Amino acid sequence: MASPIERAPAWSLAVVAMLSVQVGAAISVYLFDDIGIAGTAWLRLTFGAIAFVLIARPRYWTWSLRELRAPVLLGVVSAVMTLAFLEAIDRLPLGTAVAIEFLGPLTVAAISSGRVRRLAWPALALVGVVLLTEPWVGSANLAGIAFAALAGVGWALYIVITQHVGDRFAGLDGLAISLPVAALVAATVGLPQAWGHIDLQVVAIALGAALLLPVIPWTFELYALRRLTKAAFGTLMALEPAIALVIGAIVLHQSPHLPQLLGIACVVVAGAAAERTGRRDAELPHLETPTT
Repeated sequence: MASPIERAPAWSLAVVAMLSVQVGAAISVYLFDDIGIAGTAWLRLTFGAIAFVLIARPRYWTWSLRELRAPVLLGVVSAVMTLAFLEAIDRLPLGTAVAIEFLGPLTVAAISSGRVRRLAWPALALVGVVLLTEPWVGSANLAGIAFAALAGVGWALYIVITQHVGDRFAGLDGLAISLPVAALVAATVGLPQAWGHIDLQVVAIALGAALLLPVIPWTFELYALRRLTKAAFGTLMALEPAIALVIGAIVLHQSPHLPQLLGIACVVVAGAAAERTGRRDAELPHLETPTT
């Protein structure tokens, strides 16, 4: 019998994941002054790794080194993506950083579209992202843009590799392998920053941030990518800059301009159309839990 998360519409899993990512990113900012940006990434990924290991209880010894390559690579990519994104939002407004980062999944959507007419949805999403970010307004932070672009490359690779891992590992086993790897990679720069500055308040905030990002969104994205093409998922992610803008309006009282409202409309239409036309037709490989 399918679990509730398996019965939920794929688009709803992606939307909940995006909401969780934005709230988790906002909470993470409160840790920057205490344990640094890299320290925040490391602690968040470490708590996420512990959660996935406790939930999935993976038996690592049952997989060959060849089978482990993809989730290990996913862990490395996840660490780089997390570090780069946190560096970006320390220098740029959240909506701007997310919009630049979105160029990664947009590229995946464009490349993965098998039919020319489906390229219309990534194109419409790109128009929406430009309207949302209003690049003609304000001055540019080149370091922030560079980190956001690096996060976008990581996001594109994350989509491709996560779908591959989700097709070949049952349940959350793939994430229970990749997250400890991500935590170890982040520890190389994050542990020195955080060492000596961790107290109960930091732990409490980091636990909440880890639940919101990566535990909830990466779980939901894994299940969504089992039922959507990379093109559909990549275009559906166009909703994320819009979500960041809406959260800014509600939480930070930032009133969007008319072009930004038009941008929201563009990305919502593109995301919904991509989801309707982007379901995976091919049958997934049969997934079995490894046995000893």
